[in-house]
Amino acid sequence: MQFTKIDINNWTRKEYFDHYFDNTPCTYSMTVKLDISKLKKDGKKLYPTLLYGVTTILNRHEEFRTALDKNGQVGVFSEMLPCYTIFHKETETFSSIWTEFTADYTEFLQNYQKDIDAYGERKGMFAKPNPPVNTFPVSMIPWTSFEGFNLNLKKGYDYLLPIFTFGKYYEDGGKYYIPLSIQVHHAVCDGFHVCRFLDELQDLLNE
Repeated sequence: MQFTKIDINNWTRKEYFDHYFDNTPCTYSMTVKLDISKLKKDGKKLYPTLLYGVTTILNRHEEFRTALDKNGQVGVFSEMLPCYTIFHKETETFSSIWTEFTADYTEFLQNYQKDIDAYGERKGMFAKPNPPVNTFPVSMIPWTSFEGFNLNLKKGYDYLLPIFTFGKYYEDGGKYYIPLSIQVHHAVCDGFHVCRFLDELQDLLNE
């Protein structure tokens, strides 16, 4: 993993970054429904497959890999890894686990299962220790579907990476859908970029 600093003064996005980061700080979220009928038909494991899909598309586009380092310098990670939540029924709490990413679907599922087996029963917010700086958050709320979801972060205006939240899937007209909320920072990511991400993710889920 590499973190490449951006030369802001020669960045094509400088004007937009300055406006939405300094002048008018702005984050936004978009909630959509993804068609997961192909996944259900093929009997794919839903959560790891969604993690694979989101991470695959995210790693294609630098606007979803742009972040601030510890010194506040803007840069782009060469690769991102998913850091996702799992639920503990007995305590009604959750833990976060991160998994190494690989473009090979089967290998990623193996990595995911190894982490679940090793850390899935551990309590505490971070069941798998030492999450790398190049992780992004993914949550699953499997108990209800929703048409809108937004996180209200006190320090969210300094957080540039995307945040993903899935809900409960449902059947409608013979097809299966799952809600997905994407929260991004407008300084690095516009509506065009979110819509392109969603189109490419849906295409991948259809494969």
